Amino acid sequence: MSNEENDSLDDLGAVAGHAAAAAAAVTSTADADVDVAASREPLPVLGGQTMAQISSNSQLEGNVSPTPTQTTTHFDDNDNHSQQLSNAIINGNHNPGHSSPTKSLSARGSRNNNSSSFQIQSHNARYDDDNDDDDDLAAAEQQANQVAAAAAAAAAGGTANGAGVAASRGAGNVPDYWQQRNGAGSAGAAAVGAGAGAGAGAQSGHQSRALSPSYLDNMSENSEQPPVVPLVRSKSRPEISSAAASRYSHLSYWKARRVVFYRNGDPFFPGVELRYRPGRDVTSLDNLLDKISPKMDLPRGARYVFSMDGDRKYHLDELEDGAFYVVSSFKAFKPASYGKKNGMWYASPGNQGWGSKPASRKPSIMEADLGTLSTTSGSIKRSAGRVIRIINNLDHSVQCRVLLNLRTSQPFEEVLEDLGQVLKINGAKKMYTGTGQEVRSFSQLRNEFADVDTFYLATGTALIAGSPIRRSRSRPSVVAAAPILPTEELPKVPLRGTRPRSKSRPRILYAPESEILRPNGEYTMLDIMKEEPTKVTIRGLRRTFYPPVHHAPADNSPPDKKLQLQWVHGYRGIDARRNLWVLPTGELLYYVAAVAVLFDRDEDAQRHYIGHTEDIMCMDVHPSRELVASGQKAGRDRKSQAHVRIWSTESLQTLYVFGMGELDTGVTAVAFSQLNGGSYILAVDSGRESILSVWQWQWGHLLGKVATLQEGLSGAAFHPLDDNLIITHGRGHLAFWHRRKDGFFERTDIVKQPSRSHVTSVQFEPDGDVITADSDGFITIYSVDSDGAYFVRTEFEAHNKGIGCLIMLGEGTLLSGGEKDRKIAAWDSLQNYKKIADTKLPEAAGGVRTIYPQRPGRNDGNIYVGTTRNNILEGSLQRRFTQVVFGHGRQLWGLAAHPEDELYATAGHDKHVALWRKNKLIWTIQTGYECVALAFHPFGTALAAGSTEGHLLVINCDNGAVMLTLRVCGSPLNCVSYNQVGDMIAMGSQNGSIYLFRVSRDGFSYKKVNKIRGSQPLTHLDWSMDGNFVQTVTIDFDLLFWDAKSLSPERSPIAMKDVKWLSNNCTVGFLVAGQWSNRYYTSNNTIVATCSRSAAHDMLASGDAEGYLRLFRYPCISPRAEFHESKVYSGMLACARFLCGDHTLITVGGTDASLMVWDIVEE
Repeated sequence: MSNEENDSLDDLGAVAGHAAAAAAAVTSTADADVDVAASREPLPVLGGQTMAQISSNSQLEGNVSPTPTQTTTHFDDNDNHSQQLSNAIINGNHNPGHSSPTKSLSARGSRNNNSSSFQIQSHNARYDDDNDDDDDLAAAEQQANQVAAAAAAAAAGGTANGAGVAASRGAGNVPDYWQQRNGAGSAGAAAVGAGAGAGAGAQSGHQSRALSPSYLDNMSENSEQPPVVPLVRSKSRPEISSAAASRYSHLSYWKARRVVFYRNGDPFFPGVELRYRPGRDVTSLDNLLDKISPKMDLPRGARYVFSMDGDRKYHLDELEDGAFYVVSSFKAFKPASYGKKNGMWYASPGNQGWGSKPASRKPSIMEADLGTLSTTSGSIKRSAGRVIRIINNLDHSVQCRVLLNLRTSQPFEEVLEDLGQVLKINGAKKMYTGTGQEVRSFSQLRNEFADVDTFYLATGTALIAGSPIRRSRSRPSVVAAAPILPTEELPKVPLRGTRPRSKSRPRILYAPESEILRPNGEYTMLDIMKEEPTKVTIRGLRRTFYPPVHHAPADNSPPDKKLQLQWVHGYRGIDARRNLWVLPTGELLYYVAAVAVLFDRDEDAQRHYIGHTEDIMCMDVHPSRELVASGQKAGRDRKSQAHVRIWSTESLQTLYVFGMGELDTGVTAVAFSQLNGGSYILAVDSGRESILSVWQWQWGHLLGKVATLQEGLSGAAFHPLDDNLIITHGRGHLAFWHRRKDGFFERTDIVKQPSRSHVTSVQFEPDGDVITADSDGFITIYSVDSDGAYFVRTEFEAHNKGIGCLIMLGEGTLLSGGEKDRKIAAWDSLQNYKKIADTKLPEAAGGVRTIYPQRPGRNDGNIYVGTTRNNILEGSLQRRFTQVVFGHGRQLWGLAAHPEDELYATAGHDKHVALWRKNKLIWTIQTGYECVALAFHPFGTALAAGSTEGHLLVINCDNGAVMLTLRVCGSPLNCVSYNQVGDMIAMGSQNGSIYLFRVSRDGFSYKKVNKIRGSQPLTHLDWSMDGNFVQTVTIDFDLLFWDAKSLSPERSPIAMKDVKWLSNNCTVGFLVAGQWSNRYYTSNNTIVATCSRSAAHDMLASGDAEGYLRLFRYPCISPRAEFHESKVYSGMLACARFLCGDHTLITVGGTDASLMVWDIVEE
């Protein structure tokens, strides 16, 4: 026999040895003891006869029931002894009708010098999960002996056509994960030929899966493998398990993994142990982090996993069984001696002395349904709860008796922390009996320590100082505000950890709820987790809020009252053109946010069209002046698609809607035709192609559309003498479009590209010539020649820089308004546009955006002017302009309600602060600072304003005079608030700190007290009723608590759950949790931006980042809470506040600077 043939047969002999070890691994795996056997299915054991069929270029098939699992393997051996997977189909058939597992295969083999093909087919494989361990072990040993014997027989042969053997691992419980990675070759191994070859299994193992490190270390091309001998049953099963586990580590993928996690940067954290089955209990690393987040007490939840060396783990497969890892909320790893503590004096059963605490302890993972504790008859069910005495291990004079709910689903470790808060222990982690035995679970309290009623709490392992508690008729001193209860005899604590057996009734102290000692003046009792905490997911992070002991019952029905829009302040002039008209009724027509406003100055009243769901972008009035067309931008859902609505100015009813699905991101321009009485309407899409479409709106017919492909297109209009001629204009663009009868458009560009000029407005002379104004301050008149070609007839400079608008009056006078120079000029079109007169607006009013005559058709010269700072003025070129509508010129964020009157104040980025009484502006001042936060003093005398530069301004509410300006810090002051008595003000900053100032009685003198340092930017703030605490919300929606007396953060939320708050402006918390992830929301990712509680504590106003305003009942706890809803903003609803008396709600729109007043009326 040639050396080449000997080498090949040696390879196959080693594969047989490999298969024998696989059978042993399967056997040891089935017999291995697992700590989580109760939560894991046993691994099925394969048994029966095994034969190998080896043939060249053959293919076998079989039926699989009930679910086929097919895998293909093909081993190709060439001169280099390489093997490849292909063309072998392994099929199994599960037959539950037989009790003993069997497997049969047929074998024959052939070989040539170039390749060998192995075809393996398994069928009639049956598994019996009910077999005991001995049967499984015997079956596996029988299979292993047969494989080993066949391999030895093959080694004895000396020819290439000698006997062969194949060993299959089985097809019953193979994970899909390994099937996909390793193919069917991982299900078995094959051996052919004679002789025990040297290192033969290396190539086969390399093709099927990676070999174990121990195998790779001993493998070489010329090394010899020891002969395979039949396995016999070992008396020591752990030895078999250990050998198999070390040689075939991939089998551990099926075992439950035990992993311990430590908190980043905290060397004293005991660790959280988690046991799971990959792919079943935990499907991904994110899923695992969600499970351990509640137990880690991290500021932003568990987000990142690191090894003990600081290497970040990205996938679940990277976590190894029995390993230790560090979990963090941030990407920065902090090296520390995790799980290790220096030598400490600690107590354990039967042993006291110096020692080191183990790296981690097993946390309580038992979960049970929450039970309701029965206290009606004056006693409590023993299975539901019990009364115990807890003692501070550091100060034994601090004691308390508590009613403990033993059926809570809260982890035992969290309950220890809650009990620690009662005893003023921060981070209580251990509970001991009087003899030093540690209590680790509710089960021990219910069973092992059922006769013990006194326990000690500590932050770690510690010696229980003092002698055991003895019978005493005097009660030790207790830290409590409530009166001391009558004396009561206490049972003795057993001196040993064993449970005493006695026929007398258990000596457990039970007491009615009325006799439980109050931990402080506000608690009735400490009933741990009597009500489940509420868990809310915000931006993918789970947050837990604890319920107070006493709160008003939640009512999920909608409130009995609803919101009705009463007034809209402001005007959209900052980014919109041609948006002011006067109707035949004398009403002013304009739009703000998603509301069309009809303002009657004579009656001092407003009407509102609220049919739009997103911001109105453009508007036009029908030639009859009785209909209005308005186009909106597109929102995020299907109900908020871009479209055009035609509605009646008399009834405010929607008559026609068109463009749904046709228009893309919004409507840039809309206009009625003039010659045919407004039968046509055009709309320009604000999408990338800027599609121009013409509609016969009465019938909803699309007459034609064309892509203008023009960026920055800002307006369009029908020619007054030709309904088929349309003019479009914008940035560097002026074009005429002639619509043919077939619906196609012919385009004529008047402004040649490229051009930096922006055509801002278009008007027409009576004879049809076109007048344009541009951003350079020029007015141009275009005429048409006899051939239909347009040419420039006249051009002149009318303003310095941009012109905002043009309007042609009836007598041939052209009015132009400048955006930059704030001038309004009149030009005589009959005298080649000679200037007649001009005037200039006040600087505070801003530039000119729109001009419209007060009485159309009359030549009295009185006009309305819409400005770039969101104001509307009235006047003429001969007299001064006065303000009709005031609005904040830029973003509006600050809002505060007066404590004793229906007054409210606003402040924004326009550096103005204004005081209002519902519909009327009382005063407005310019402060020189961009103010974003406001608060009234409790006496109503002073108004505090926080600026983006870190200044605090104190304003006299009577006249608007700035009384004081203080430099607080260098970061924006996002929230300010006075305490209930007004002697302290707190300011939350963008740098995460809270600044406290003492305030005089009149509210005009301030003295800095100190600051409480924080790390995350703060957005909302509330004082407690007693003025001792402050709660804040961070930019990441974390709820933080601060002690205003000790000037320190309050670390435990459970200790603050019964604090009464002066206001409820913080958007997160137990009593407002129902406004998050509400089942009735159209979006699953709603972000609440503001909320406000009514003075009667019966309503909650909520505004989100998408512009929705909702009215809930208060408290709003359940995600099933119903509400009344209005949608009048496209962007964030920045702030909402109830006015005094709870009859009015005020909202501000943030980026769109809109201010709205809502009446709260009966449903």
